[in-house]
Amino acid sequence: MTLRAQVTRVLSTALTSPARRDTRRGLARVRRRLSGNPATVHYFHQADDPYSHLAAQCLARLGAAYRIALVPHLGPPPDDSAAPERGRLEAYALRDAARVARRYGLAFPDSPAARNAGRTRRAEAALAQALVDGTFAAEAVRVGQGLWRGDPVAAPEAGAEQALAEGAALRARLGHYLGGMFQFEGEWYWGVDRLHHLEARLRAEGLAVDPTVPLVAPFQEMALDGGPGDSAPVIEFWFSYRSPYCHIAVARLHRLAAHYGATMRWRVILPMIMRGLPVPRAKSRYIMLDVKREAEILGLPFGTIVDPVGAGIFRANAVTHRAIQLGKAASFVESGFQAVFADGIDLATDNGLLQTARRAGLTDEDVRIALADDSWRAVAEENRKALLEAGLWGAPTYRVDDMPAHWGQDRLWALEEDLQAAIAGTALR
Repeated sequence: MTLRAQVTRVLSTALTSPARRDTRRGLARVRRRLSGNPATVHYFHQADDPYSHLAAQCLARLGAAYRIALVPHLGPPPDDSAAPERGRLEAYALRDAARVARRYGLAFPDSPAARNAGRTRRAEAALAQALVDGTFAAEAVRVGQGLWRGDPVAAPEAGAEQALAEGAALRARLGHYLGGMFQFEGEWYWGVDRLHHLEARLRAEGLAVDPTVPLVAPFQEMALDGGPGDSAPVIEFWFSYRSPYCHIAVARLHRLAAHYGATMRWRVILPMIMRGLPVPRAKSRYIMLDVKREAEILGLPFGTIVDPVGAGIFRANAVTHRAIQLGKAASFVESGFQAVFADGIDLATDNGLLQTARRAGLTDEDVRIALADDSWRAVAEENRKALLEAGLWGAPTYRVDDMPAHWGQDRLWALEEDLQAAIAGTALR
């Protein structure tokens, strides 16, 4: 193992250590109690972000359910470096938000109005005034509903500059870049999808008004209801061995496919950073800590990591191509992600790659043949083009048959709904 791999392994283990997290939480708790300040949750709202609109609909209930000071802020969209393929991201977010809203019992139109810069500026001005008036929770919902319906917003286009600048500065100082984010004593929680983690922490701090009341936004996971039908749906799965979200998705995805009798189509791609798409440091850090929380709630190992970027990716992709030909893709893909994100195995070394392949049922000869075959590169490029044609750009992405694609390990419940619809002969959009 190279020195770089050893350093990555040590640092990742330290960063994701539960003991380190518990220590930080304990120190924050002591500081809060000594200061006499209330438990403060900061919320950062982006006016034209669909996920912020969903999060805003939870603010009043969150504030009523917990003994906290809930402090809202306005913020601008993220920089391009934190939001690559912005056009695809914005288009996907509209479709995804409508699906998420139905799942959580929230409101978002199936056919939202197109983004309009003037209308957005007026919405920001109205929300900046709501910050001053102390009516943000209610106004964020009202203004958002009008914005996404395309209604006129009764406010001037100017007036939000200071609130946006202050919100952006605080968000950056605290270590984030997105809208729809909650922050509590050093940790970040994205929108309704991660609100259950924040609620669990608030309950552990004894801050729930009534701990027997259900969570405002409970964890969503596939249910594995029903079973196979007469036909076998096809699940296309785009993945990259550098994506920790793929790691915590792949075994569950395989289980989902097996439960419903679906056929898997494994579509390996190069990671974003090897396709010229940047990953800022703050984003990388947040992803690592976020995946650790998700992995814990799912009972999956995560945290001892050797970054495979470069040679490790090329070699793993080559063996994946061979494993697909041999009908052993599921075993090798799961073994590969386990190696990278849980075992700290260096796939750039022969020993690491052979160990990973052997436990997936591949022989050393299979690995030798794979590494001598460069045809995986053309396949990966075809997969990349197909991903863009599906309207997405990163991993994990998956879709059932010709239905719209989903992005993220936290959309397996949506993929399951698509599988059930495909088996029943209905269509979901």
